[in-house]
Amino acid sequence: MDLLEKVKQKLFNQVDILDSSLNEDLVKAKVMDILAEIERKEKRIVMPNEAEAVWQAIRDELFGYSVLTPLITDPTITEIMINGPSQVYVEINGKKRLSSVKFVSEQHLMRVLEKMLQYSFRRVDEMNPYTDFSLPDGSRVNVIIPPVSRSGPVITIRKFLRSFNSIEDLISANSLTREMGEFLVSAIKSRLNIVFSGATGAGKTTTLSVLLNYLDPEERLVVIEDTAELIIDHPHVVRLEARYSNIEGRGEVTIRDLFRNSLRMRPDRIVIGEVRGEESLDMLQAIASGHKGSLAVLHADNPVDAIARLETMVVIYNEEIPLWLVQKQIAQGIDLIVQQERMKDGVRRITYITEVQGADGNEVVLQDIFRFEQEGVNEDGSVRGYWQKLGREPKVAEKMKKMGVKIKPEWFSDVVS
Repeated sequence: MDLLEKVKQKLFNQVDILDSSLNEDLVKAKVMDILAEIERKEKRIVMPNEAEAVWQAIRDELFGYSVLTPLITDPTITEIMINGPSQVYVEINGKKRLSSVKFVSEQHLMRVLEKMLQYSFRRVDEMNPYTDFSLPDGSRVNVIIPPVSRSGPVITIRKFLRSFNSIEDLISANSLTREMGEFLVSAIKSRLNIVFSGATGAGKTTTLSVLLNYLDPEERLVVIEDTAELIIDHPHVVRLEARYSNIEGRGEVTIRDLFRNSLRMRPDRIVIGEVRGEESLDMLQAIASGHKGSLAVLHADNPVDAIARLETMVVIYNEEIPLWLVQKQIAQGIDLIVQQERMKDGVRRITYITEVQGADGNEVVLQDIFRFEQEGVNEDGSVRGYWQKLGREPKVAEKMKKMGVKIKPEWFSDVVS
């Protein structure tokens, strides 16, 4: 047994590693006492650098996330994927690679997981073998454990990218063009109803978080999420989070419950972290009846699929409502769909900004305002392409003008008279 393991074994018999009131200075003193005891009993010299390395490892274990701490604090890593104690993958620049990090055992991994869960109101056990939650720094965590997982505890950590605070940051990251950025900021300020669509990890939440920074500080913002993910720097914000039922099957609070309650909270804007079920109809009815400036996230592959998913969700949970009426409410309520995709080179790009023009017969009519046209992939793996403009003012420009927004012709056309 090496020196670190000896110290940990003795220390963990003296302190509760899940105790949130642990004092760092007190624990460090205990570690130094244990090292001194080992020196006396084993008649060996512990060098200062050895003592410091032992303390740093234990500090990470008790006041950080053990072997995961270097990965979580590494700004180049965007995602951590733990497939049991012996396999930890990381994503860097959009590429997944196996790291050298390993846990001592499955029990060690579960202990670190319990440390993470300490800051949330979620739990995992055999009766509830999976959950989602957020770390204090905004990173999002998904967990699934045995017996559902045959690979041991599986933990996926999607780190919050704090480097994106403004539209300029997104432009620099090649997520969109300057014209697209200016248009989206103006659309937000014009109180358009916008759906942010894309696959998991496409960057929807990051883009929405950035755009929320451009809201009028006097607006009352009500944010509804299943798991707290959005990072919001706004002076007047109310955050609501869904709750799972307890072990007796009671106490569940759904997104729909929170949305219905939010309508009575005098919101200037409502933001839904993800639309995925029965709350879809309530959202459409609310925005169609005057709650302008609503923003929502949806999982879909493209704008057409986003509309189809909304239609399906409403019809599944409200079978008595005809499809044509659902389509009419979508056409009346939603102004824009912002589609985002994580591409082959790892860059998260806005691939479509699409307006909802209305309903015609058995379909919702869409018109792309901006669309990314991929031409190919370069030898270095980077995606080659360009954003195509509509070429004329979209219909939503009229709504924006009525809100006092000045429309720039160059947003939509390269030819400016």
